[in-house]
Amino acid sequence: MKTPHLTGNANASSPGALGKVAVLMGGLSAEREISILSGTGVLRALQSRGVNAHGFDPAQRDLGELKREGFERCFIALHGRYGEDGTVQGALELLAIPYTGSGVLASALAIDKVMTKQILQAEGLPTPAWRIVDSVAATCDALAALGQPMIVKPAREGSSIGLTKVTQASQCAAAFAAAAREDDRVLCEQFISGEEVTVPVLGSGQRARALPVIRIVAPDGNYDYQNKYFTDDVQYLVPSGLPAMEEQHIQNLVLKAYQVLGCRGWARADVMVDARTRQPWLLEINTAPGMTSHSLVPMSALADGISYEDLCIELLASATLDYARESR
Repeated sequence: MKTPHLTGNANASSPGALGKVAVLMGGLSAEREISILSGTGVLRALQSRGVNAHGFDPAQRDLGELKREGFERCFIALHGRYGEDGTVQGALELLAIPYTGSGVLASALAIDKVMTKQILQAEGLPTPAWRIVDSVAATCDALAALGQPMIVKPAREGSSIGLTKVTQASQCAAAFAAAAREDDRVLCEQFISGEEVTVPVLGSGQRARALPVIRIVAPDGNYDYQNKYFTDDVQYLVPSGLPAMEEQHIQNLVLKAYQVLGCRGWARADVMVDARTRQPWLLEINTAPGMTSHSLVPMSALADGISYEDLCIELLASATLDYARESR
């Protein structure tokens, strides 16, 4: 097994050096259920390595208690809004408690699929065509412009919540309503027919590295919320089975996107590979990926020789602040 590639200043071989740790889980987003699963897994892994780790649910406790109770680091296992969008990161900056994952700005940018696309496009990185819509009529217009099928989804949610694949105009009303229930910004996106892959990244800056590509084969191509977390019907192929040069190209593309968005610590990017042209298209970047039994970052890390427990320790050791200073 490979030795963990530490990206922080803590010594992972000494659990005591990591201090008193809060695993933030639960929260207020639509992904609360998944966050609890992720956080529980992380908590058990850290405790199994002797880390003084405790679960902490921001939906049930004031974040100020972190400082009052002497927590020295936070492992963010929150997903979606109020956890992955820069809000908790900003609070932890004010509390001067180092945390895992991206900082305030990168977190806020990456959770917003529209902002992410605008940055990727400005940097010349491939992302499917899109439209922002505010009505059923605008959704139908987007379908005419982007073609069939089309993806309709909330701009600031994850885990496929509120997402619909639209194949005909009669589905636009229901698709718009499903997305609008989750967010007042609704995104319509060109559908790329081909293979769905995902690529985790660990580290920061020029030391960041892409982990092995995972190819996702879902029943009837339906990689929805249920199939992601609660069934065993999805095939996750790692090694991906893609040609080596193609996999390397995808990893390089994801790494570039990670860096231009200013991500750090870890993240996971979702990519579609066009079946005809073999062009990879960047969909989105998750800055607080899942850590459940079905999650993809641990799966890819294991293929790279990093156990779940070692991964958790590495991520925790990388905890930092946007504006590093002594905790007080």
